Amino acid sequence: MSKCPLFGICGGCKYDFSAPDYHAKKSETLPKIENIDAPIWGAPHTRRRADFAAAPGYFGFYKNQSHDIVNITNCPNLVDDINNILPYIAKLPWAGDASVLITKCENGIVVNVSSNVPYFSPEFRESVQKLPHEIIRFTWGDKIVRATATPQIAFDDKIVNFPDNSFLQPSQSTEKIMRDLVVESVRPARRVADLFCGIGNFSYATHATGFDIAGPFQNRDLFNHPIGAKQLNQFDAVIMDPPRAGALAQSKEIAKSSVARVVYVSCNPATWMRDAKILTGTGYKITRIIPVDQFVGAAHWEIFSVFEKNI
Repeated sequence: MSKCPLFGICGGCKYDFSAPDYHAKKSETLPKIENIDAPIWGAPHTRRRADFAAAPGYFGFYKNQSHDIVNITNCPNLVDDINNILPYIAKLPWAGDASVLITKCENGIVVNVSSNVPYFSPEFRESVQKLPHEIIRFTWGDKIVRATATPQIAFDDKIVNFPDNSFLQPSQSTEKIMRDLVVESVRPARRVADLFCGIGNFSYATHATGFDIAGPFQNRDLFNHPIGAKQLNQFDAVIMDPPRAGALAQSKEIAKSSVARVVYVSCNPATWMRDAKILTGTGYKITRIIPVDQFVGAAHWEIFSVFEKNI
């Protein structure tokens, strides 16, 4: 029997994360990969980021395979800090359809609105100013509606500024587990490249040279302009954590390089298998694969993997 009161009503979760058979049901969707380790399971009630839908009179999650919005002001999968402010966000005078990304940072809550309506009314601005003080930044597209502090995120003991709409793992606890796995796996490499590094989840912990299309590290569009094999040869190890599209062009360059170890973190097993085929076809061997339940309740798996080759 489902324990989540919203399961089957909203489309936020594919599986009831609170049901006794959750692990068994989700395990059935594990990718068919040889020598894959047992999953690392995430915990419910730890999600610090969620994308909501809003329209006049509605705020919540879409029904499964529908554009109908189920009104929600409390989700058992979210951290309390987000649930506490949802009733206030839901009461805003929404106009038109909007996507509302809410993120819990170290020092408060950030709300980023994307909408087909390019403007907001004076009434909406006034309502946002009255929101609880825990909401430190509220944007509508590229317009700032309210800002009382610079949002910050912690990666272990490193505090970094959090730009609007930046990528962030949904659960801090499993993010920490993956960061520890990455640090362990690149050791004792002294020269590390972190590709698709985002705002530095792995970069700071591994003292890596970071590359990404935006952010505080070296700006590089790795989809269209991957780091070449010659430059990669300067590094002892490479970390990759690409978006769902994977790292096709970059994997081809790594395959031509002399890099001895590649740590590949993927949120899409399908593109991971495509890229893994490129690496293993040129001498790399997979020495570790661990599925991580980073997206609790969803059908998605995060894949942590290590590739090595003798030069």
